[in-house]
Amino acid sequence: MSEALADAVQPAVPDQSTCPAPRVIGMIGGKWKLLILQILIFQGTKRFGELRKSIDGITQTMLTNQLRALEADGLVTRKVYAEVPPRVEYSASADGLALAPVFTSMHDWWVNRSAGS
Repeated sequence: MSEALADAVQPAVPDQSTCPAPRVIGMIGGKWKLLILQILIFQGTKRFGELRKSIDGITQTMLTNQLRALEADGLVTRKVYAEVPPRVEYSASADGLALAPVFTSMHDWWVNRSAGS
């Protein structure tokens, strides 16, 4: 294969000094964050207990930690209501909702991949 053709087939390698992939992976990577985001993006606002029931196998401590990390990264918002007992709701922020096309692309990739099998 000619060098020009090989370059056309290979995707361009992003400049590692400016590539956001490591930061993005840190924000959404791991076993639980994508599941949490998927629920909040496509199902809307959820209370803590609803989220926990929706994610098989996650512990209360892990869900708390993951929600805090997502909130710190600006992907999830937390609203506390002044009630007894306190009611806390979690929603995808505008930045979190902007990830919807990523989930849609992953879904499409899976469907296309599965169709070829």
